Parts: sequence; structure tokens; C-alpha cells
Amino acid sequence: MTAPVPERRSGLAPPGEPGAAFPLGAAVTLAELTDDPHPVLRRLRAAEPVSWLPVLGGWLVTRRDLADQVLRDARGFTVDDPRFTTARVVGPSMLSLDGPEHRRHRDPFARALRRGDVSARLAEFTAAEAARLVAGLAPSGAAELRRALAGPLAVAVMAEVLGLGDTDPATLLSRYDAIVAGVSALTAASGQGQARDAAGPPAAIGPPAVGGAGPAGLQVPATAAAAFEELRVSLEAAISEPGASSLLAVAAATAGLSVREIVSNAAVMLFGGIETTEGMICNAVWHLLGDPVQAGTVRTDRSLLGGTVDESLRLEPAATVVDRFATADAGLGPARIRAGDLVVVSLAGANRDPASFIDPDRFDVRRPNARQNLGFALGPHYCVGAQLAWMETRAAITALLDRLPALRLDPGRPARPRGLVFRKPPALHVLWDAPAALSRQPRPRSARDQPAALARQARPGTCSEPARRVSPPSPAPHVLGIAVPDSGSGDLDGSLGQAHPVPADRGDRRGRLRRPECHEQRGVMLRGRVGVPDRRRAAQGRQRVNVARVQRPGRLQREA
Repeated sequence: MTAPVPERRSGLAPPGEPGAAFPLGAAVTLAELTDDPHPVLRRLRAAEPVSWLPVLGGWLVTRRDLADQVLRDARGFTVDDPRFTTARVVGPSMLSLDGPEHRRHRDPFARALRRGDVSARLAEFTAAEAARLVAGLAPSGAAELRRALAGPLAVAVMAEVLGLGDTDPATLLSRYDAIVAGVSALTAASGQGQARDAAGPPAAIGPPAVGGAGPAGLQVPATAAAAFEELRVSLEAAISEPGASSLLAVAAATAGLSVREIVSNAAVMLFGGIETTEGMICNAVWHLLGDPVQAGTVRTDRSLLGGTVDESLRLEPAATVVDRFATADAGLGPARIRAGDLVVVSLAGANRDPASFIDPDRFDVRRPNARQNLGFALGPHYCVGAQLAWMETRAAITALLDRLPALRLDPGRPARPRGLVFRKPPALHVLWDAPAALSRQPRPRSARDQPAALARQARPGTCSEPARRVSPPSPAPHVLGIAVPDSGSGDLDGSLGQAHPVPADRGDRRGRLRRPECHEQRGVMLRGRVGVPDRRRAAQGRQRVNVARVQRPGRLQREA
């Protein structure tokens, strides 16, 4: 991932040295905005809710009502401006257009995300992928979640969305890094001096234009051009594949867009989906584990998971600002904006406005209006993948709580969100109580049974590994309009899974397993004598199956 370059000169400075009229804004430094912007934003919101910041080269809006005004008014405050670096490199996309053209580019992808079959498939995939990633971590007792869970999950889901599921995640990330690094170099060389363009953060930066020319005739770096060419080929193949059912293929079939326009919009979604979703997951886990009392509440009441995601997004949005350009002279709060001025909306500042949120600096998973945050912006450019990112974050937290008992932040490696545009912990180290492997064989019922039991264990075709409790797959969340049942069990170590009867095609008439197969079930400890489901327990919905001489060889793990 790339970090923003700490300088920027993309706005028009109003005449008359506005710093004199906005002294708080004039004193703000990039270091303050990068490390911990909230004290600065609080002061600006109270005294200068629209303030000129020389370090940004534009106006910064921190009050909620004024932020709403800018975000909803695409005619007065637009993204369609020739200084928009991404548009000059990638070409037209939903990120850089307003009005009818914006709707033409955006609507096919938005409609595809709302389709029931697409959303259900993505919900199922995301829950399974989160569970798989966490299951791989479970034995270790410690992990760095940004690189072990948040990033890989975001990449896998976006690859699924765009029909690139066969592409190695490392390859996809390398293309992402090369393209963003190339656009960052162009941005710095063109004099704007920041690794984000004027309408969005680095994750929204798209591919270089065909032909290789960037802003002001600058040449696109060869590595970036090559990376985008590889991405373009992959995306076009995904679109044209017969019977393709990915979101990209569904959107392309109804878009009315050229292939290049589809590829440009897909690239924008890909980069935004990787960076912002990774940040959302890290921030949500950091907030939740940083408050043990509320973490315990969520562990036992999974209905609060949605509020947890919303509240974290309110307190620390993954993308903290969005930019617009004024199309005409206008008044905005105490400021007089000139046509062409850069207007930066602080989503982080608006999300902590006490006029909208009581006790705004407090993390509260039960906050009734947490979903009214601006973490996904507002108006015509409300994030097209908002529900997808929300779904991924909830799925990640669900998998963590289901499979990692006593999950907690690593006190020896503290971290907190930081960043000028994207805010997230640079690393998120956590600990949990790893389940101890059972090293003993099941004890025979009596001493006289011991020789026979040992003989059975030595027979070919039987499993000799110790029995082990394995957690059931994490339930998919209620997202994208699809309600999927939540277990709500609060069973963190997965030891109380529900057994299933022995499949008919794998046992004889008495319910015994045919050798040499080893019956594997999720969520049940397989040991003891041959038996059939206990009818009384089955009637209570708690049936167990005891299988003789067969033990689970260990944790199941699906190949990536």
C-alpha cells in the first residue's frame, strides 16, 4: 500500500491572504492531520467550520450540516474538473463525472450489487472466506490482522466481484501497488504534490490512460502502464467469459458502456474496495477490542454487530476526506468560496459533530443513529460498494469472535489509526487463547477393553489422530438485503457445534461407517462407541452421533 506524499497545491488561493481571516486553519500542520486530527477538527468545527488550510491548498469543511450541503450539491461542488488527476490518467469513470454521465457509468454497477442472486452469492462467499482465513490463524494464538485477515479478505472479495477469482491475490496486489505508485509519481511531478487526487483517496486512483500520457504530458511510469495492461486483459477476459456471473459480467451485460469504460470503472471499484475495506475492518476490530466491556457485550449479543461496524465507521472512517471543486462563487458558512476553489469535506470532522451525535468522541455500539454517519459520503457519489464493505467488516468480526476465544489487543504492540487520507492502524497485533491439542486417545470403558481398543487403533484404514472440537462455519450476516440466520450462540471457541446424522451413503444399516473412510464432521467431537442418534436428544434439537474407532484427524482447511 502507498502512503500519501505530504504536500499538496491543487486549489486556487483566494486573494487577500485568507489565513488572516482563518487563523486556526492557517496554523494547522500536516503532522497534526496525519497523526491525530480529531483535536484540530474539533477546534475548527467550533470556530471555523469552513476554514482555509494552506497545507491543503483549499477549504476544509468540518461541520455536519455544511458537509451535507457540499456533498449533495453536485452542480455547485463537482468532481468533474480538469485538475482531477485520476480522471486525466484513467479517463472517464463514475469517480470523476457528474450529472447524466455519472449516472450512466455508475448505475450498471449499482444495479448489479442490488440483484438478489449476486448479493446472496457475495454474502455466502465473504462469510466463508472470512471463516477460512481465521481458521488458519486459530492454532497460533497471535496474529497481525491487517495482513493476515483484513487485506486478504478485501482482495479475495473484490476478485470475486470482478470475476478474477483465479488470479493470485499477491498478483492482484502487486498490480494495485504498481498503478497507485505510478499515479502518485505523476501527481507529485505535476505539482500537486500529494498521492491522492482531487476527488478521492489513493485507492480510488485508476489505471493509466491508453497511450501512456499522464497529466500535462507527463509519461506514465512503465511499471504502472504494464500493470494496468495486465489488469485490463484480465478484466476483459472476465467480461467475455461465456456464462460468467460475476458482478462485473452482470454489469457489463446491461451497461451500455464501452469495454474501456467498463474496465476503468472496474479498476476504480477494485482499488477502492481493497484500501477502504481493509481500513474499515482494522478500525472496527481496534475499536471493539479497545473497549473490553463493549466487546463482551457484542460477544454475547451478536445483534449488535451491525451497530459496531456503523459506530466504528463514524468514529474513524477509512477514507477521511473527499474533495470537490466549486463551480461558481458561493457562500458556505462563514466563508466566501470562489469559482474553482478546492473544497475538502472532512468526513471525520462531520462524523463527530455534537449537533448530530451525543458524546461524539465515545465508542458506543448501541448508538441509535450511528448509521447516519458520513463514512461512505453522501449524495450522488455515495460509495457504490458501501454495503459490500459493510458486509466484509461484519463477516470478519463474526469469524474472529466465533473462532478465537479471549481475543484481545496485544498490549506489547500497541497501535492506533493514523494517516492523512486513509486512516487505519499500520499494524494490528492481537492475541487469543489458542486451543490446546488433545494428545490423549479416548480412554477405553474398562481395563479389559484396553487390548481390543489398542488393536482397533492399530488397524489400517482408521484414524489415529486425537479427537478435536472444531467450530462450525460462521453464519453470513444480514447484508445487501439478504437476511441470513445468525446463530447468536455466543460460543466463542466453537466447541458446541451441532452434530449431523451419518450420511446414508457412508454407513451400513446399523449406522456404522464403512472402512477405510474417516468420517469428518464440523462442530462435533467424534469418539466413543458405535451408536445411533439418541432419539430423546434429537427431539430436543441437540442430537449427537457417537462413532466408534473413528476420530477426527484435525482441523479441516480448504485450499485458498
